[in-house]
Amino acid sequence: MAGKSSACKVRNVDINPCIEESDGSQKCLDAYNYDKSMCTAYFMRYKNCRKYWRGVMLQRRRDGVKPDMPTAEEREQIRQTRGSL
Repeated sequence: MAGKSSACKVRNVDINPCIEESDGSQKCLDAYNYDKSMCTAYFMRYKNCRKYWRGVMLQRRRDGVKPDMPTAEEREQIRQTRGSL
């Protein structure tokens, strides 16, 4: 049961800001028969996404803003204000 809950969190756009990047990495791996060397750009995009939103989350936590991770709607506003990742 816990695994199902975790899977739901991973696919929840309000909790996971990097679903698109994660999906891109997985599709690349599928397309290139899991040859990781062919997917470096996708992995970097995912890593940069996670790093960026982790920084936002930590700053919000320090500032006492809830929830720690901005919702999908809030993230879109942040992207428009600060520019794309």
